[in-house]
Amino acid sequence: MKETKTDTSGAEDITEESFRDRLATVDAKGKRKWIFAQKPRGRFYNTRTWVSLGFFTLFFSLPFIKMNGRPLFLFNIPEAKFIIFGKIFWPQDFFIFGLTMVTFIIFIVLFTAAFGRLFCGWVCPQTIFMEMLFRKVEYAIEGDAAQQKILNNSSWTGEKIRKKITKHTAFFLLAFIIANFFLAYIIGIDELEKIITEPVSEHFVGFMSILLFSGIFYGVYAYFREQVCTVVCPYGRLQSVLLDPNSMIVAYDYKRGEPREKFKKTNTAEKPGGDCIDCFQCVKVCPTGIDIRNGTQMECVGCTACIDACDKMMDAVGRPRGLVRYASETGIAGGKKLLYTGRMKFYTFLLVILAGLLSLLLLTRKDIDGNIVRARGQLYQEKGTDSLSNLYTIKVINKTIKDIPLTLKLEGAPGYIIETEGKNILLKKEDQAKGSFFIVLPKSYITKRKTSVKVGLYEGDKKITTIRTNFMGPFNRL
Repeated sequence: MKETKTDTSGAEDITEESFRDRLATVDAKGKRKWIFAQKPRGRFYNTRTWVSLGFFTLFFSLPFIKMNGRPLFLFNIPEAKFIIFGKIFWPQDFFIFGLTMVTFIIFIVLFTAAFGRLFCGWVCPQTIFMEMLFRKVEYAIEGDAAQQKILNNSSWTGEKIRKKITKHTAFFLLAFIIANFFLAYIIGIDELEKIITEPVSEHFVGFMSILLFSGIFYGVYAYFREQVCTVVCPYGRLQSVLLDPNSMIVAYDYKRGEPREKFKKTNTAEKPGGDCIDCFQCVKVCPTGIDIRNGTQMECVGCTACIDACDKMMDAVGRPRGLVRYASETGIAGGKKLLYTGRMKFYTFLLVILAGLLSLLLLTRKDIDGNIVRARGQLYQEKGTDSLSNLYTIKVINKTIKDIPLTLKLEGAPGYIIETEGKNILLKKEDQAKGSFFIVLPKSYITKRKTSVKVGLYEGDKKITTIRTNFMGPFNRL
């Protein structure tokens, strides 16, 4: 790791070999260094702009899309109610959430090991909102990095006050809009519409939630910025243990670039140094303030701004592109191009399998589910001279959008069911219900202490699902 120092002109000069012991955005005294990132330009930035447009389209349109009368996505944490692709999930689906978390963790490990921080640079909401929305608004109002720096260091003139008020007003309005849509993913667009259109007194908690989220988003994008990636986000901290020498990263080709030498128009063909002309363009465009030439660093989010900047300079001086590019450490050391290796193919295959299994589990999940347990503290009862009965409690959950009258039927056994509260259990839409009933079996059928029985749940003549339970018989029965 090379330590860098900045002179009065803003350029950074490499002084000595050392290990950097602090963030790139913090000085030796622990004070934050504000990043004035120069606006990137180039093929990767253009592609990321189109990707961000796709992200914005999805983010701002999904809350309005419904499937089976429900939102396509809803993550109602206060009510422990989650809807994914129109299917509702309750706390009883905890095993699905557990499997999802395990799959997600494995996905992160494998994806990062193969493709580095590709997610962070291209589709992470923090990066997209910061670099493709708020940063662009800032460029439009205050100008590029140099103009922003001059404005920030100047005295409070009328122009500075006007630009600062305009920028922060725009930032808060954008944060307010994002907060509304973010809340729509939690409570639903219909409930959000009520908060907006009805008196504040009827939705005070919801209104305060909008203001709270607006303040958080405004603070993040106006002030906290890249600190989210370097201080808050655990993924950035885990990067160092998830990456290996074969991972795809944004890398500087030190074998081709070193030793660095300032560009001179004369005798360029006989230039004794490497291709790096020490122009610091890769540093100036970096939104986290690092020098990619110092190797892989925790702050790097893989945004490709340095690739575009370096390619532009290589074009200007007539040298090949790719001095900074997507590569692996092994590829740089061996002078090889990045290939879709067998290891990457294997990891991709595992990711597809995991995603497929999880999708299959979600698609085959039952809309009506529940459990049956014997009444606690109760033994079997004699029913006449030739039968025994057990008392049970049933708890069922309805994950559909219609009321369902449930009928219980004993299956695979010569007995019957007596419901204590009538013939049917009315299971209301998106709700839970419980009831109690007796299972009656002939004594001749009971040959051991515990006998497995099956209870079918029916809507009229249509069978919905089957639940297993145990029937308790005499201890000494053979």
